[in-house]
Amino acid sequence: MFPLKDTVMGASTFFASALPHDVCGSNGLPLTPNSIKILGRFQILKTITHPRLCQYVDITRGKHERLVVAAEHCEKSLEDLLRERKPVRYPSYLAPEVIAQGIGKPSDHTQCEKPLPSGPKSDLWSLGIILFELCMGRKLFQSLEIAERLKFILMLGCVDDIVTVLAEEHGCLDIIKDLSENTIALLKKCLTFHPSKRPTPEELLHDSLFSEVSSLYPPFHKPAGLFSSSPRCANLTLPEDISQLCKDEDNDYLAERSIEEVYYLWCLAGGDLEKELVNKEIIRSKPPVCTLPNFLLEDGESFGQGRDRSSLLDDTTVTLSLCQLRNRLKDVGGEAFYPLLEDDQPALPHSNSSNELSAAATLPLIIRERDTEYQLNRIVLFDRLLKAYPYKKNQIWKEARIDIPPLLRGVTWAALLGVEGAIEAKYDAIDKDTPIPTDRQIEVDIPRCHQYDELLSSPEGHAKFRRVLKAWVVSHPNLVYWQGLDSLCAPFLYLNFNNEALAYACMSAFIPKYLYNFFLKDNSHVIQEYLTVFSQMIAFHDPELSNHLNEIGFIPDLYAIPWFLTMFTHVFPLHKIFHLWDTLLLGNSSFPFCIGVAILQQLRDRLLANGFNECILLFSDLPEIDIERCVRESINLFRWSPKSATYRQYAQPPRQAAESSGARSSLSCLSADYQEAPRGDLSRDSIKLDDLKAEVSPRISAEDLIDLCELTGPSHSKTPVKKTKPSKPKLLVVDIRNSEDFNRGHISGSINVPFTSAFTAEGDLILCPATATLQSFKGRVVVIVGNVVKNAAAFAAHLVKNKYPRVCILDGGINKIKPTGLLTVPSPQI
Repeated sequence: MFPLKDTVMGASTFFASALPHDVCGSNGLPLTPNSIKILGRFQILKTITHPRLCQYVDITRGKHERLVVAAEHCEKSLEDLLRERKPVRYPSYLAPEVIAQGIGKPSDHTQCEKPLPSGPKSDLWSLGIILFELCMGRKLFQSLEIAERLKFILMLGCVDDIVTVLAEEHGCLDIIKDLSENTIALLKKCLTFHPSKRPTPEELLHDSLFSEVSSLYPPFHKPAGLFSSSPRCANLTLPEDISQLCKDEDNDYLAERSIEEVYYLWCLAGGDLEKELVNKEIIRSKPPVCTLPNFLLEDGESFGQGRDRSSLLDDTTVTLSLCQLRNRLKDVGGEAFYPLLEDDQPALPHSNSSNELSAAATLPLIIRERDTEYQLNRIVLFDRLLKAYPYKKNQIWKEARIDIPPLLRGVTWAALLGVEGAIEAKYDAIDKDTPIPTDRQIEVDIPRCHQYDELLSSPEGHAKFRRVLKAWVVSHPNLVYWQGLDSLCAPFLYLNFNNEALAYACMSAFIPKYLYNFFLKDNSHVIQEYLTVFSQMIAFHDPELSNHLNEIGFIPDLYAIPWFLTMFTHVFPLHKIFHLWDTLLLGNSSFPFCIGVAILQQLRDRLLANGFNECILLFSDLPEIDIERCVRESINLFRWSPKSATYRQYAQPPRQAAESSGARSSLSCLSADYQEAPRGDLSRDSIKLDDLKAEVSPRISAEDLIDLCELTGPSHSKTPVKKTKPSKPKLLVVDIRNSEDFNRGHISGSINVPFTSAFTAEGDLILCPATATLQSFKGRVVVIVGNVVKNAAAFAAHLVKNKYPRVCILDGGINKIKPTGLLTVPSPQI
């Protein structure tokens, strides 16, 4: 959108026609209210941008089918030029073919409406009437009633020279004679009665009259979009000297921001469209008792109540004052509008916002999203970073770790997902019209997908859903449509409602990263492996809860499939999904496991206190989840989870070494994905699904263990050293081999607890110095190392039964470490 500059914003209101109470659509569902239809169709108007057109900004839906429109407002209109005070008579400007069509009212009460013949050629007729009035200096048809005006326009089809007839009817033939030939010719072209003979706007632009003035108006080039093949700097105009801008105290920095941004900040500062209209008495309310009907039928039809005159059309536009917003931002300096974008630093991510806002970053997210000054700074910063995408991709990641401004969430998500290239051309090339077998299932699913949201429940929203989902199915022939894909699409479509191509591109980038092969025709092996790893992660982080759920038979298969298949979009409403996915998109493909565990831990007390049937009922209607707490705990769980603990053989295949070492080397540690790392001798090996299910605790790779133990030294050294650490180590290696094997060589810092003498017959740990050390490390990561995998898995299962958290098994056992030369031999006793 264009900057606000010296324009103002205005609000106007109207009512959509009400539907009958007792009529359903062809699908048996209640008809969509007309106000919601208008809400969906209105959105495309927000994309029409031109220096000589007023910009539509927003539309809101109120009670009783009321709609309020916010748009750029020009206080001086054509009427002011004519020096008249009455409103424009809209019917006078209708083209004959539009009048002849009449008002279309579908008789079968379906949601399909036959489009009116209005179009570019009809607009030319309206333009001709406006130009005629400007040339004559008077309004047309003022002495006629509306019905007579429409009849007169239709009768113009019987005359040869419409311009002359109009001039005679309004007593201005003398003015016509003084007009130039080019002007009269233009009027005659616009006021051609038959649409087939009327020129198109493109043809009209070649008129000699326009060629004379076209040199005075440089052609408008719509700026290239963020995700397009066209260079965004093609028509770049450099700004003035920024240093001088910041020193000049009289500069109106807010006016340099886009109308969309100013309106968003206006709302945050307390602006309310309906309140503004109420204050100007455009909206008048009556006491509810005065609106009661005299007679009411069972079907809801009422009688005896006169029509409220406040529901009649009032085309008055109320100017929205920015005084409250400007007062709120009076202490914000010019530097905030031109933040310095520093080069990427290898240090931890930090915010480029001012020091005063650093404190605000610690406040709850919901407060930050409603703080006007904070959002201004974040919007300006993200706007500049996104304009430099993909060059500033790393800084976008760093700033997104703090938070993402809701106004720019859609494009920021696209940047985090790595969307690039000519996405519009790629989307347009996909066949979205030819019928396919999944059409029926898509039609069934859409009316049930997040329909509490007015935008997604509109017919326009349904049509966009259908096209995006169908585009994905057609462009991925090796995958199939599964129920839940519609829920997965919903966040992307909502945030990019006017950019289907970007919604499709985001979904196409999201699924391979987090749901690789989930949508195969036979996805049972993928789902089962995913749920098994999730079960192991529950045992790793909360063994008491894991023991209880396993004892009552409440396994993840019964509740977690919709969670992961839709990445929680089937579980939470959109406003919670936005906050959850803000963090999810910064994490790797293993982060959803931590989200699932965090949800269970919020329900922990109720789950531990209940049996199988009660747990089933609990999850049939999931209780309220604190999403901010869920995000915080997910991050903490992720940091405690070894990278290889969530390895899945059916996840995304590993990248090549060169490919994986470049792009994301300096990004958040949350984003580094073990699944994509190149495989080596010390990596985790794939095992059969049945063997994986038999193990309670997860496995970790030898390379992960070496990294966690921070072992160093040459491969031939018998005495590897550990990096000095200022705090107590977070990891303990428990070697369960017999003492002879342990003394021949073991991992530095490990303890020896032989498997055969570790537990009593009841499964309790036998007390000894080594087990005392193990108990002192309870709560830290414990890695079980042995010669036999089954023994290590059994030892780990015993620890989980004893409520030891963060227990895992070394994949491949001690044999994986032997070739590295990192085993140490104890000094001989003298």
